[in-house]
Amino acid sequence: MSTLKNFMTAGALALGLTMPGLAHAQQVELQVLYNLPGFTKFHQPLADQFMKNNPDVKINFLAPATGYNEGQQQVLRAAVTGNLPDVYFSGYNLTAELVHTLAPRKQITDLAPFIEAEGGQSFLDANYTPKMAALGQIDGKQYGLPVNASSPVIFMNADLVRRAGGDPKNMPDTFEGLIQLAAKIKALEPGIAGMGYDINGWPDDWLWQALIFQQGGKLVDKEKGTVGFDNEIGLNALNLVRRFVTEGGQNLLDWDQSRQQFGAGRTGFIFSTPAHVQTIQGLVGTRFELATFTFPIENKEAGGVPTGGNSAVILTQDKTKQDAAWKYLKWITGPEAQNQIVRITGYLPTNKLATGPDYLRPYYDQNPNVETAAKQAERSLPWAGYPGGDSVRIWRTQRDIVGTVMRGEITPEQGLKQIVEQTNALMR
Repeated sequence: MSTLKNFMTAGALALGLTMPGLAHAQQVELQVLYNLPGFTKFHQPLADQFMKNNPDVKINFLAPATGYNEGQQQVLRAAVTGNLPDVYFSGYNLTAELVHTLAPRKQITDLAPFIEAEGGQSFLDANYTPKMAALGQIDGKQYGLPVNASSPVIFMNADLVRRAGGDPKNMPDTFEGLIQLAAKIKALEPGIAGMGYDINGWPDDWLWQALIFQQGGKLVDKEKGTVGFDNEIGLNALNLVRRFVTEGGQNLLDWDQSRQQFGAGRTGFIFSTPAHVQTIQGLVGTRFELATFTFPIENKEAGGVPTGGNSAVILTQDKTKQDAAWKYLKWITGPEAQNQIVRITGYLPTNKLATGPDYLRPYYDQNPNVETAAKQAERSLPWAGYPGGDSVRIWRTQRDIVGTVMRGEITPEQGLKQIVEQTNALMR
C-alpha cells in the first residue's frame, strides 16, 4: 500500500495535479495583526477574497489591537520573544520607531527587492502618488505600503453658512477667513457655536500637527533633536486655537460631544476625520444640508496635512512567507481593495487607480461628501512621531497646555514656552 501511495503521489506531481493532503501541506499560513476591532468590517471580507484567489495562502488574523499605540507595544514585546506576526498594519506615526527598533535585529523587511521585481519605481508611480508612497518610507527605504489614509476635513452646516452670508461651495481656504465666517455664524442667534476644532479633547496630536504642517512647519528638528515649532509657526498655531474660542465661538467640548452638537444643527462647521462621514450623516439626517470641504493651507507651496492611518509591513523573514505576504500587500493596497475600503470607511484611497471610473468615480458622484478627502491626496504628509517612543505621553502633556491656552488661563506665548520645554524634556 505504501508503494502504491508513493507511486500515485509521484504521478500526480508529474501531471501537475494536487492531492488533498499535499495541497494542505503546501499552503502558506500568514499570521496577521491589525489595529482597531472596527476595521474587521473590511479586513475579513478582503482576506476572504484574497484567499479565494490565492488558495495557496491562508490569512490568519490575530485578535486586533484596540488602537495603534497598543498594537505597537504588542509588536515590540513580540519582537523580544521572537513571536512576531508575519504581517502588521503599522500606524504611520509609529512606523519610524518600529523600524528603528526592528531593523537592527533583522525583524522587519525592506520591500525594495519585491518592488524591483514588479518594475521598481514604475510600479510605485503607477499605483501611488509620491506623497502617498512616502507614508510607508523610513530613512529613504520603503518598509510599508499605505493601506488606510485619513486627513482632516471640514464638515459644515450649509444652511447656517448661507444664513451668515457664506457660500458652502466656495468656503474660505485660510483660517483667517474661516474664523471671520464662524463669527458671523455665532452672531446669528444665541446658543449657536460658530465652529469646532476639538484639539483640546482629541485623543492624539493629529489636529495639532495639522496646524503646524499647514504652515509648512515641522514637528521635530532632526538635527537638533528638539521640537521644530519653537518659532512663529508654533505661536501662530496657539494663537489660532485661542481665536477659535474668542472669535469663532467654539465651545470647549470633547470631540464626541462636539459632533453631537453639530449633528443637532447648533454649530456652523467642525474639523474631523473623513471616517466620520457616515456617522455624521446619520446624526444630521434631514435636519440641514451637510457638506464637506478641504482643510485650509496657509503655505500653498510647502504646507500639507498629516495623514493618519496605517501601512502594511512584512515582519517575517521566511522567504516563502515573504512572497505570500507581498501578494497580500499588493492586493490590500490595490485599486479593487481600496475601492471597497473607501466605501466602508470614508477614508481617502491610497491607490490612485482606485479613483477611476471602474472603481470609486461613480460612488464619488453619488457621495460628494466622501470625495473631499480624496482631493487632499496631493497634500498628504506623514503623520510624524517623536524620537524616543514617547509620542503618546508627549501629546497628553501638550494637550493639557493647549487646553489652558484655549480657556485663556495662559497666553499663547506662555503656552508655547511650556509646550517646547516639556516636549523637549520628554524626548530626552
